[in-house]
Amino acid sequence: MAAETASARHRRLRTLGSYAFLTAAAIVILFPIYVTIVNSLLRPDQLVEQPPPLVPTSPQWHNYVAAWTTGSMSTYMATSAIMTFAIVAGQLVTSILAAYAFAFLRFPLKRTLFVVCLATLMIPLEVTFITNLDTVTSLHWFNTYEGLAVPFLATGFGIFLLRQAFLQIPRDLQEAAQLDGYGHLRFMTRVAVPLARPSLAALGVFSFLAAWNQYLWPLVATGGQTPLNTVQIGLKALLGQQVSQIPISLAGAVIAFVPLLILLLIFQKQLVRSLTAGAVK
Repeated sequence: MAAETASARHRRLRTLGSYAFLTAAAIVILFPIYVTIVNSLLRPDQLVEQPPPLVPTSPQWHNYVAAWTTGSMSTYMATSAIMTFAIVAGQLVTSILAAYAFAFLRFPLKRTLFVVCLATLMIPLEVTFITNLDTVTSLHWFNTYEGLAVPFLATGFGIFLLRQAFLQIPRDLQEAAQLDGYGHLRFMTRVAVPLARPSLAALGVFSFLAAWNQYLWPLVATGGQTPLNTVQIGLKALLGQQVSQIPISLAGAVIAFVPLLILLLIFQKQLVRSLTAGAVK
């Protein structure tokens, strides 16, 4: 009985220690976000106070209105939304088709082509800028939505991630589906894709984050001075050269962060499932 009590006390202490560590880590991670929100509600003269205020005594909510209207955040976010959704949809479709082929089909040079797909992960994005820009310009896609999205409609990471998810599907299930008259297309859409839903959600979130946070390629592909400026370029333009613009630019940063927060809240369960897939039999 005493041994069981000591063991239970030890488990409680370990649980309390784990929660204390996670709480401290959450505070460290969330504190910069909190400071950004607070600074976005301050007056310009309050930003230079020492020590800086951690609680806005008189919140300046008009900073958000100015960022949304005068700062054209609504236009920037609309452009980023169109580009991001096109990239996410393209990467999901191409990754599903390619990953299914590598997982279930037999064809010549299958292993070699898969290695080539993985090798693309080793190539820095900046290396492809000149080639992609020449291609986009030759197709008359410079300063268009096509030029922003088309170079990123396929991803080696997505192919690898979904191939690993498809390989976890039992072969007996595929054979049973074939006996029921399922071809590759029906098996992929009705069996393989639904079973790989957590990995699909994870790929969608990663693709969304990468596309939404792009700065260098949209700047190159549009010239940086057009109505097709994305959120990140807009935030840079919103900052300006004056201290009075800093709260407004921080308000724009908070506005740009909201879609990412909503996305993570919606797909958090799927993300956890994809990260823990295969950990428990």
